[in-house]
Amino acid sequence: MQVELNSPCKVNFILNILGKRADGFHELETVMQPVPFFDRLSFERARDGIELNCDNPELPTGSANLVYRAAEAFLTKARISDGARIRLTKRIPLAAGLGGGSANAATTLLGLNQLFGAPLTFVELDLLARELGSDVPFFLQNKPAIAVGRGEQVTPVEAFQSLAGFHILLIHPGFGISTAWAYNNLAPFPAALNGQAGRAQRFVEDLQVSVERALPDFYNSLEAPVLRKFPLLAIFQEHLRECGATVALMSGSGSTTFALIENEAKAADIQTRFISKFGSFCWIASVPL
Repeated sequence: MQVELNSPCKVNFILNILGKRADGFHELETVMQPVPFFDRLSFERARDGIELNCDNPELPTGSANLVYRAAEAFLTKARISDGARIRLTKRIPLAAGLGGGSANAATTLLGLNQLFGAPLTFVELDLLARELGSDVPFFLQNKPAIAVGRGEQVTPVEAFQSLAGFHILLIHPGFGISTAWAYNNLAPFPAALNGQAGRAQRFVEDLQVSVERALPDFYNSLEAPVLRKFPLLAIFQEHLRECGATVALMSGSGSTTFALIENEAKAADIQTRFISKFGSFCWIASVPL
């Protein structure tokens, strides 16, 4: 038996940092939107151990990989003595702020649970996901969500009907940004480091009414340090807005810029104009929301 699953990515419509916690992490509130651009994972039983293969040579295939660690945690928690053979086909860029690695880990938990006959409940999978990483629990479900704490406390919300027909343009500049670096360089930006709580809930309420109402609240605290070090990303945003994108923002800790665009034809036009201005060195994907 083989189980094959798509592993999506996400963008952050709002990422509001609320200060640094005593445990060294940052308190935050965020609204995450799943994006239907996928990696692919396949799972098979093995006699013992974990065998992970990946088509991207930049990724390790041992315990340094979240997929491997998720498989290890699952087999241990489920008390399964058999092993697993996993194949990961990567399409989502690395260190991009799109949550690709976190999604791979969550998809591994879901895929192995399906492969082995659902020995774990959703609550048990969620606890494993929280231990693996802050964004991992979000990818156990497929709706937009508010996440708080370190980002591991996830509350799904209904799909935003105001975004019906919209396309999202994802632009990765060919370099990654360390999440730890972005958070560690917030100190010179006290307004970004110590945001006002409640913005995420207000944003959801506004976006459920209309995009126009929510426009002032699309926000990412981590843009403060990142755009100062990488002004090219600010130039990307400015160009996308000039071309007619409704929203242009950095996702997560970067380096991906995303643009929300009213329809497919306009998205195609803006993509063409972007490539005409900047060349073809960026990775670009356009998908419907």
